[in-house]
Amino acid sequence: MNRSPLGLALLSLTLTACSPADPQQQVSRALTDGVVLPIYSAWHEADRQLASSGQAFCTNQQSLAQARQAFASAQSAWAAVQPVLLGPLAEGNRAWQVQFWPDKKNLVARQVEALVSKKPTLTPADLDTSSVVVQGLTAYEYLLFDSAIDLNNAEQKARYCPLLVAIGQHQQTLAADVLASWQSEDGMAAQLKDFPNARFAEAPEAVAELLRTHVSAIDGLKKKLGTPMGRQSNGQPQPYQAEAWRSNASLTNLAASLASAERMWLGAEQDGIQALLGSDQDALKQRINVAYSDTRQRLAAAQRPLAELLGDEAGRAELSALYDSLSTLHRLHEAELAKTLGIQLGFNAHDGD
Repeated sequence: MNRSPLGLALLSLTLTACSPADPQQQVSRALTDGVVLPIYSAWHEADRQLASSGQAFCTNQQSLAQARQAFASAQSAWAAVQPVLLGPLAEGNRAWQVQFWPDKKNLVARQVEALVSKKPTLTPADLDTSSVVVQGLTAYEYLLFDSAIDLNNAEQKARYCPLLVAIGQHQQTLAADVLASWQSEDGMAAQLKDFPNARFAEAPEAVAELLRTHVSAIDGLKKKLGTPMGRQSNGQPQPYQAEAWRSNASLTNLAASLASAERMWLGAEQDGIQALLGSDQDALKQRINVAYSDTRQRLAAAQRPLAELLGDEAGRAELSALYDSLSTLHRLHEAELAKTLGIQLGFNAHDGD
C-alpha cells in the first residue's frame, strides 16, 4: 500500500505520541515536581516565618517559646532539604550559610560573641559580609538556647536581637534566592525535566545526580549520629558534637531528613526512584522498604534526647541499633540499588570524614 509523504509524517507523529516515554525522564520529572520543589518551597516558607518571628520577638510581640518553635520549624525544614541538596544550594558555599556543623572547636559561640562585641548595632549588611559561622541556623540556635544567654533578660535581649533579626533575614533571602534559581526558565527544575540541557545531556545523568545526592544524605545521617556516639573517637561519646545539641533536636532532624529520603525513594505517586526497578527486582524493593520502615520506627521510638541516650548503657544500645539500621539502609542504596540501576556514585561528600 502506497502512502503519501504527508501520511507517513502523520503516522510517524502518531507512533511517537503513543510510544512510552523514557522511564528515567519520567522519574526525574516526577521527583522534581512532586518531591523536590515542594521540599524547597516548604524550606522557603519556614525561613520566611523565621524572619518574621525574629522581628516579632525582638519587638516584644512574640514570646521566647514562640521564637523557639519558629526556629524548630525552620531547622526541621532545612533537615528535610538534605536528601535533595543539589544544584544552586550545593554551590557557592550556600549550605554553610545555613548550617555550620560539625563545630568541633565551638566556633559558633566564640564568633557570635566576638561579632556582637565588635558591632553592637549590627545590621543585616554587616552579617552578609561576616563569616558563614555566624550567618546560619547554628548561630540562631546558640542565641535562643545556649545556657549562658537569657533572652528573657532585657539587657541581653537588646545585645543579641540585632544578630537574631539579621540571621532571620539572611536565611529568608537565601532561601528565596535558591528557590527562584530552581524555578527560573533554565533553572535546576527545568534541567531535571527536559534533555539535553546545559547540565545534563540525557535523563540517566539527572537520575544519577539525584541518586548520588540521596545516597550521600543517608551517609550523612550516619555521620550525624555516629559522631556524637564516638564512632570516630574510639567509642568515647561526644554529645557536644551532635547536630542541634543545644535545642535537643538532633534526632528530630534525623527523622525529617529520613522522611525526605523516603519520599525520594517512593515518589509522591509511587513514581520515585523505586519506579526504575522492574518486577524482577521486587525483592530488592521490598528490602529497601523494610529498611526505611525499620529506621523510621527506631527514630520514632526514641523517647529521650540524644544527649540523654548517650548517658547510659541502655540509651547507647538503642543508638547503636539505630546506627546499624541506618548502615543497612545506606548499604542497600550504595551497593545494591546503584549497581542494579547501573549508576556509578563516585565521590561522596562525606568520604574521609
